[in-house]
Amino acid sequence: MDLVALPAFTDNYIWMLHDGAQALVVDPGEAEPVLRALDHYSLRLAGILVTHHHGDHVGGLAGLRPRLQGPVFGPARETIPGPVQACSGGQCFELLGQQIRAIDVPGHTAGHIAYLIETPSDASAPLLFCGDTLFSGGCGRLFEGTPAQLQASLQALAALPGHTRVCCAHEYTLSNLRFARTIEPANPALLDYQAWCETRRHDNLPTLPSTIGQEQAINPFLRCDQPAVRAAALAYQPQLLDTDPVAVFATLRQWKNDFR
Repeated sequence: MDLVALPAFTDNYIWMLHDGAQALVVDPGEAEPVLRALDHYSLRLAGILVTHHHGDHVGGLAGLRPRLQGPVFGPARETIPGPVQACSGGQCFELLGQQIRAIDVPGHTAGHIAYLIETPSDASAPLLFCGDTLFSGGCGRLFEGTPAQLQASLQALAALPGHTRVCCAHEYTLSNLRFARTIEPANPALLDYQAWCETRRHDNLPTLPSTIGQEQAINPFLRCDQPAVRAAALAYQPQLLDTDPVAVFATLRQWKNDFR
C-alpha cells in the first residue's frame, strides 16, 4: 500500500492510500488534486473517509462522486454533503482490504472522528487519519467543543502505539514548533525535530506523517502533565488556579490562539 499526501489549498493535505489499482482518500476538500492523482496512477476511487464537516475537508465530494465506486464514510453526528455511511467511535469496517476503526475525537467540531488502520495489509505501521484534531506539534482550534473534550480526544490518540503514523490534515508543523519552543525551549527532541522539519520544508517536502511517539516527545498539547509545560502555562497565566492537565491544556490552547 502506498500513502500519498496530495497538497490542496495553501496548507491542506488530502491523504490517498492505494494499492496500485484502487484508492481511498481522506478529507477531499478539493476534487482536482484527487482527480489528477487518480489519472496519474491509473487508479479506481474505491472509497472516501471524512473526519468532520468543515468545507476544506468536504468541498471536493461532489466533484469526486462521478468517479467514486464505493462508499463515503463520515461522522454520525455531523452533516456531510451527499449520501454518507455514518460512523461512530468504535465502529469497524473494511475498505480497500484494510480494517478501519473509527475513533470519536470531539473538540475541534462536536462530532469529529478519526480513522485508524491498525494492521495495514502490507504489515507496515498503523495509520491514523486524524483530520484537524491532532497536528504535528499542535492541535486543532476549539470551534464546537470544550477544552476537556479536546484534551480527552488528544489523550485517546496519544495512547495509540508509538509507531502509529499520524496523518494530519494541514502542514502547520513549523508554525506549531515555534510555539512549542516557547513552551519547552530546552527540549532536545523538539530542537532535533524542528531542524529536520525545516530541512523537509526547504526541499518542499511534507513534514508528515509524524508518529505518536514523536508527538509524545515534542507536542506540548500532549505533554500537559510535564513540569516544564505546567510552569510555562503558569508563567503565561499567573492567575491559573489549577494545574491539572485540562486547565493547562485550556491555557495553552488560548495562548496558541493569540501567538504570533
